[in-house]
Amino acid sequence: MAVGIGIVGLPNVGKSTTFNALTKAQNADAANYPFCTIEPNKAVVPVPDVRVDQLAELLKPEKVIHATVEFIDIAGLVKGASRGEGLGNQFLANIRETAVIVHVVRCFDDENVVHVSAKPDPRSDIEVINTELMLADLQQLERKLDKLLHEVKGDKRLVAVQEVALALQEQLGRGIPVAAYPDRSNEAFKVLNKEMRFLSGKKVIYVANVDEDHLAADNDYVREVQHIAGEHDAEFVKLCAKLEQDMAGLSDEERLEFLESMGIHETGLDQVIHTGYHALGLISFFTHNATEVRAWTVRSGAKAPEAAGVIHTDFERGFIRAEVIPFDTYMRLGGEAAARSAGELRVEGRDYVVHDGDVIHFRFNV
Repeated sequence: MAVGIGIVGLPNVGKSTTFNALTKAQNADAANYPFCTIEPNKAVVPVPDVRVDQLAELLKPEKVIHATVEFIDIAGLVKGASRGEGLGNQFLANIRETAVIVHVVRCFDDENVVHVSAKPDPRSDIEVINTELMLADLQQLERKLDKLLHEVKGDKRLVAVQEVALALQEQLGRGIPVAAYPDRSNEAFKVLNKEMRFLSGKKVIYVANVDEDHLAADNDYVREVQHIAGEHDAEFVKLCAKLEQDMAGLSDEERLEFLESMGIHETGLDQVIHTGYHALGLISFFTHNATEVRAWTVRSGAKAPEAAGVIHTDFERGFIRAEVIPFDTYMRLGGEAAARSAGELRVEGRDYVVHDGDVIHFRFNV
């Protein structure tokens, strides 16, 4: 299943342009007026990973399947969105399902592009969005507390969940996001968070959307966003969405050559996905057979049976062993047969912790 990334921001900060740039889909309207996006845009894109391509070049399979990410772009949020202002509040449910929020912040001046205030103000702009996400969480939490008031009478196991919900209600009321809850390892918190999918509890990537002049040299807006990301223990990416959208028609090689001429070594898509994987603690492993090479996503620290279960539940249920070759070793020796002959293929059991880049063949029996 694709990792979900939701894109949020004020109107006219470049959200839909960023969506188009990241997905190369060109199917999200981008216009110079608020609420141009009136329905959530979705696109599934492959996770860029040169290792998949290198394996395919070596093995010549019929199919090459990358891991995938689903981007969701919703209408711009404005102050009062949680009370029904604007259109973005209608689509917040769409990003509750996502794992990461990309918060696009306008970091350029352009009198020809309307902004919701006199001029961009990253701290104020970010505060508006974060407040609306917290208020949306608070509203949802209050409805949950009404239900818990009755449910807890018949199930005392819910007492701990109710206590966490009350603590979060008080915390959100003080303007503190769910992400700052002091005991996120608490089982009751995990139960509640899994059900509620709190918006203010998600990992965040702040994206500073700049003009071409500030791709290489930061301006004050960018430095402010970077500082705020540090305050929030969040990730940070800088890109020029308009430039990347304009490059959508170029080949991958042409695009990289152009970016490198500007002192940039990764596309916006690469930056956001790699940053998202890092924020979520995700890694990739690879499998292959006679017809395909494929990348899979699993959490860092996952053991072999869990990784097998990403492929199919039967693989996890009937797990016997994993035959593992590190990617670098696989490529250096030229494939599985050579690695086996050189004694570099390891047979691992249930307690083996999968490493990023492992090439794995699972043995199972059901």
